[in-house]
Amino acid sequence: QTPPCPQMELAPDTLLFWLKKLVAVLALPPVLPLLPIVLGLLALRRRPRLGRALAWGGVALNLLLIMPPSVGWLVAQVEYPHTLDRARLREAQAIVVLGAGKRTHAPEFGGETVNRLALERLRYAAALARETRLPLLVSGGAPAGDTPEANLMAALLRDEYGLPPRWVETASRDTRENARFSAVHLQAAGVKRILLVTHAMHIDRARTEFEAAGLDVVPAPTAWLGGGDTPAEAQALPLAPSQNTAYAAWFALHELFGQLAYRWSR
Repeated sequence: QTPPCPQMELAPDTLLFWLKKLVAVLALPPVLPLLPIVLGLLALRRRPRLGRALAWGGVALNLLLIMPPSVGWLVAQVEYPHTLDRARLREAQAIVVLGAGKRTHAPEFGGETVNRLALERLRYAAALARETRLPLLVSGGAPAGDTPEANLMAALLRDEYGLPPRWVETASRDTRENARFSAVHLQAAGVKRILLVTHAMHIDRARTEFEAAGLDVVPAPTAWLGGGDTPAEAQALPLAPSQNTAYAAWFALHELFGQLAYRWSR
C-alpha cells in the first residue's frame, strides 16, 4: 500500500506573509494601472461609459506613475529627506544594516549574492563601520526556505570589505521581524542605540519598528531617489519619464502601503 503523501502545513504567520506578497503584486505597478484598463475593456459592451472611464483612468494612472513631477511629489511624501546627523554619530553602539533581497542566479559569484539594493546599503554600512569602528549586525532571513539573506550579506562584508559582522540575524522575513529579532541580539549584548542603515525611502518605517522593539535609533539613510535636503540631491529623478521614474514610483507606493499596513496591524 502506498503511504499517504504528507501535506505541507502553513503556519498562520507564514500564510499571512505570502498573502501580503500577493496583495502587493496587485496593489503596485505595473499591475495597478492595468487593473482598471482590463476592467474597463471588459465592461465596454454592457456599460460603455463606465468601461471607457475605467480604461482611460488606468491610462492616466500609468502616466502619473512615470511622469517626473507626479513621481517627485509621491516620493517626497515618503522619503526621509535628511542625511545622517553627524553630531549623533558617536552616540551609537552598533550599526544595523537591513537586507533588501538577493539574486538567486549569480553564476559569476558561484550561485547566489545580494541584489543591488542590498549592496547599496552594505556599502554605506561598511563606510560607517570603518569610520566609527562600531560592530555590525546584518538582518535578513529566507522566506522561501533557502539561503538566508543575512548569510550572503555577512559573506560580502567579510570577503570584500574585510568587516565580518558581529551578529547575523537570519530569521526575519520583513521589516517588523528585522527589528524584533535584531533587538534580541543587540539587547543581549547591552546595545541600546544603533545606527540604522537602509534606503532613505525605507528609513521611516524601519525606524518606527526598531524603536517599538526598544532601541534608540540614529537614522543612517542611503540611496535617495528624490530630492533629499541639499540642492545637489534635488535632481535625483530624471527630467523625462523613464524606467527610473517608474521604479521610484513603485518604491514610494510600496513604502506608503507598508506604512499603512503596519499602522493598522499594531
